[in-house]
Amino acid sequence: MRAIIKRSAAPGLAALLSMGAYCLALAAHGGYPFGTRSRAVNDLGNQFIPFHARLWDLLHGTTSGDLFFNWSSGYGVPFLADFLTYLMNPFSWLVGLFPRPLVEFPVFLVTLLSIGLGAALMTVFLGRLAPGPGTLRALLSVGYGLCAWVLHDGFADPMWMWGLVSLPMTGIAADWCLHRRRWVAGTALFALAWAGNFYTAAMASLATASVLLVRVVTAEGMPVGERLRVLGRAASMMVTALALAAPVLTVTFEASRAAQPAPAWTYPGPPPLLDQLAQLLPGGRGAEELPHIFAGMPGLLLVAAFPFVRALPVRVRVGWYVLAVAVAASFVWEPTILLWHGFALPNGSPFRAAFVLSGVVVMMAWLALARRPRARELAAGAGLVALLAWVCRDRPAVGGATWILLAGGGIVLAALIALTAARRHAAGAAVRSAATAALTCAVLLGSAYSAYSLIALRDTIAWFRPKATLSQRALATRDGLAARDDWPRSRTDPGPHEFANNDPLLIGGQGGSYYSSYVPAATARALHRLGAGWYIKGRHTLSLEDPVGRALMGVGSYLAPHHDGGFTAQNARPGPLVSVRRDLLRGGRGAHRTAVPGGPRTSPAGTVFARQERALGARVYEVPALAPAAGTAPLRDTSGWMLPARKPPGETAGGEAPGGAAGREAPGTTFTARCTPGGTAVWYAPQFAGQVSALGRWTRAIGRRDGITENPVRILGTVPADGAVPVRFAPDGPQHIPEHPIGCLPPHSLSDAVAALRANGLVKWNTGGHELVAALPPHSSGSALIALPAVPGWGCSVDGGPSRAAGSYAGLLAVPLHPGASRLSCAYTPPGLLPGLAAGGAGALALVAVATAARRRGRRNRSFATRSQTMTIPQICQNYPAGDGDRAVP
Repeated sequence: MRAIIKRSAAPGLAALLSMGAYCLALAAHGGYPFGTRSRAVNDLGNQFIPFHARLWDLLHGTTSGDLFFNWSSGYGVPFLADFLTYLMNPFSWLVGLFPRPLVEFPVFLVTLLSIGLGAALMTVFLGRLAPGPGTLRALLSVGYGLCAWVLHDGFADPMWMWGLVSLPMTGIAADWCLHRRRWVAGTALFALAWAGNFYTAAMASLATASVLLVRVVTAEGMPVGERLRVLGRAASMMVTALALAAPVLTVTFEASRAAQPAPAWTYPGPPPLLDQLAQLLPGGRGAEELPHIFAGMPGLLLVAAFPFVRALPVRVRVGWYVLAVAVAASFVWEPTILLWHGFALPNGSPFRAAFVLSGVVVMMAWLALARRPRARELAAGAGLVALLAWVCRDRPAVGGATWILLAGGGIVLAALIALTAARRHAAGAAVRSAATAALTCAVLLGSAYSAYSLIALRDTIAWFRPKATLSQRALATRDGLAARDDWPRSRTDPGPHEFANNDPLLIGGQGGSYYSSYVPAATARALHRLGAGWYIKGRHTLSLEDPVGRALMGVGSYLAPHHDGGFTAQNARPGPLVSVRRDLLRGGRGAHRTAVPGGPRTSPAGTVFARQERALGARVYEVPALAPAAGTAPLRDTSGWMLPARKPPGETAGGEAPGGAAGREAPGTTFTARCTPGGTAVWYAPQFAGQVSALGRWTRAIGRRDGITENPVRILGTVPADGAVPVRFAPDGPQHIPEHPIGCLPPHSLSDAVAALRANGLVKWNTGGHELVAALPPHSSGSALIALPAVPGWGCSVDGGPSRAAGSYAGLLAVPLHPGASRLSCAYTPPGLLPGLAAGGAGALALVAVATAARRRGRRNRSFATRSQTMTIPQICQNYPAGDGDRAVP
């Protein structure tokens, strides 16, 4: 027991110091949970806190759906890929131990505990690289746990923080390969890294393979055959681990293939060299995207001293420096950027793998310190750091905090010189204790101040403005939605996002908002064609906001926003969530037709109004022609109207339509349309940016011509008694609107269509997990249309017959029915799951077979193998003696 406690003391010290320094920095800045400054910035607030809230609901059984399917977002989307990507960090599962209103706290713990575990495991791995005092290894590992990547990138992505753990964890497994030990345990570590987060595990595994290659190449006295066997052993370990983690990989791969493509992004080229070098210095943030690699002042000083440490063989110094330079260069060269990120340029920072270079820096620092560098060697390293600081003094990343931390590096340097001199000359324990205490204080305070300065700098950037997430207003809204929830009879839509981009996961309901890397292309396109808006070119879908769209998706109530920032709950006319259509397979001929009192009898082909009518199975719209009436004259083209920039600058900010003195030209262009009095007018110009006003109201449009952001169908107001609908488009610069941007719903047209649908609607239906069951009206035939985007993976059977893949109609799920059908059953299976489970089973069998064979070996064989290993690789590198703690293995 004492041996276990002693061996865990150094990793425990690293964990406590790194977590303590991070908490100290947050407390000094007033950050959550030690102050009022929210941490819910960027994707942390928009994605990961809502996804953890969803995990809480699943763990406590308070939501529809399960791990396979999410009925709340995007009007129904797959969920397993989201879970495997965003929620597989084992620390994420702590969320179930806390009350739901406190979900942000366990999300904070994911980051904090990952920092501590990453630092602890790095302490262990450094002991495998070279023997030496555990306290010194722990102090270097604090720099890894609080490296610049954690503070810049990892903090906002809890699942990425598992990469901080994966690098030393896979390093330990690779070290076992080097010494022909624990193949089964090493394979399990690799599999755990890939299962926890495959994205950063791929980066960590690539870095670990590079480190192992350097260790094998620079090892002294190792025969070529043995070198090849080590690499082969590592390869077999990795292949088996990938097989074990195959369900994660296959499901997420298929989900990624089916996802809406990210906006095209091109790599602008490498940043200036001095800006890259400045990232080695502490406490600053560059003006542009850069690899964030700083790993603590002790690590910086020692890695600078590394080439001067004569106790390290030249081949080792050259090999490790080549590795560090190669990794740094690979971060800024497009082909290798693709390699680090799974052969796809990320939609965001292209330097997400920077933590691996911080890890390599710490490894090199330990190799230098373990060899007890002399004072002049450490001084040479300090001189190199001073030169670097002077050369980079004018770079944006070098600021006041940098100079303070560099000055504090003097204490680190003095403590290192005292420690190495004391160990070299066997000085008294008092000297070593004093130097260790000084170094510990310098590391703790320096790491805390470095973290504080970076957090403070980040909070000055507008992009990092926090989301409201689980505020008191959000919690009250959740209670209100829960009181109105009528699922599965109808949907309660929280509407356009107010608190986060994933409001249905955060506050409840069943809406169209969904923000994830796995938004199915089928979902994004179906909702877009039916009139929903989107962001990020469909990677973030929004709810439908018009009466027909809400009826199509069975929305019975929703939150309607106000211009003052508030919103109220309102009722809608929901269509049935499952309806029987006798005309779907014939392309819509013979569908129910609602008489439209005036205007065109048929919506123009290709318009959103025609697409909505096709899905509804009824003609409900008037689509009037527009006539320019006032303002800047528009230009006609083949697909609509070109609007020049409005003449008068400025814009009314209130909710009333702007007016002016008699005879003064209103800004923008005013069109006139004519519709049936008493009806509801809507507008749709998806890529228009500016202000749209009519009937005493105005709406702000934020569309973009490149389609990154597109507007939904929105309500203008009630058509007045004279039937005239003047609509003013005030564009932000030259804009284009479609030829038919206005539609009108005459009185009763939609309600009559919904009543006709309900006459052919289901008798009863229910959803459970990833299944749905519907009791159909007597003598049903034709097709069942389900108010659910048609995504791959749904299989349906009728009256207990064989399950067949569901079809699609107008982007919604459609199932053919035989005459007299009475019952419909559908189930969702994530694509890629079954092949992944098969590969995982094969990997598990291989692991069990190897473990069983190893157990059956007799004591004599194990003893012989040990003697053989000692004779084959005596002191397998005097440069890298294997050991834990202060001892080398003889």
